[in-house]
Formats: sequence, structure tokens, C-alpha cells
Amino acid sequence: MKIAIYPGSFDPVTKGHLSIIERAANIFDKLVVCVMVNSGKHPMFNQQERVALIKKVTGHLPNVEVECSCDLLAEYARKKGSCVIVKGLRAGSDFENEFQMALINRKINPELDTMFLTTEHQYMYLSSSIVKELGKYSVPLQDFLPEEIIEDFERRVHERKGE
Repeated sequence: MKIAIYPGSFDPVTKGHLSIIERAANIFDKLVVCVMVNSGKHPMFNQQERVALIKKVTGHLPNVEVECSCDLLAEYARKKGSCVIVKGLRAGSDFENEFQMALINRKINPELDTMFLTTEHQYMYLSSSIVKELGKYSVPLQDFLPEEIIEDFERRVHERKGE
């Protein structure tokens, strides 16, 4: 069984993330979407909330599991029996950073490869950070977030504003 890991902060999961998840789920027997810790970010949702949001939008994909981990990605992949990390690329600038991380992961776990999926053109500009910024200004989010989580996202934005 070919198991792949799609790691990220997913704060929140966007339509771009969901596109990569759906495409990777078609390639691998099992795809584990893993909410990872990024010490450089201050998340809007905690890890368990992000797991719940991703589960809400991936329920139609029977070979997708959603988890969270504080482990080093290369070690997490080893524990899960995965030999592939899936990473989505929006632009050339993404590649430089992701390529460096792929080399580091392979150094730590020589059995681990990284597969890059380019984003679909309609999501090239999209990031969770942009969505959070748009949310502050009450911009309609249907083009950016899966419909199933828009209400959860808007509720959190209002909570953070103190409304």
C-alpha cells in the first residue's frame, strides 16, 4: 500500500489545499493529511480544530485520514509507513523553500521522497494568510474556502475581533 503524507499548517484549509488533497488521494492508496506545528506562525485555530475542519471537507474521500503531529516530518512519515511527502507549489518562490525541506527530509529519512503538485491556476495566489486577512474585512469567502467551513471561519474571525 502506497501511503503519502500531505503536511501543513492548514490554518484554515483553503480550496487550494483541498484541490491538492483530492488530486493526491487519486494517486495514492492512502493519504494522511497532517496538521503540523509551525513555530513561526500564530494559528487562528488550534491543531484539533484544524483537524476537525479538514475532516469536514474531506469526508467524501474514503482513503484520506486527518491527523496532527508535533514530530519532525521525516520521523512522522517513518512511523506512518509513508515513503512520500506531497507538497503543493503555487509559484517558483515556493519551490526553493520546499526543495530545501525535501533534501533535509531525505537526509533524515533516506526512504522518503517528496512529490510536488503544482496548484491549479485559480488557486495560485491563494494562501491561508491571505484568507485570514480578507476575513478581517468581511470579504465573501466562497472563492477561497470550502463551503463547509466558511461559517466556522467567520465565527472565529468575529471572536477574535471581540464581536
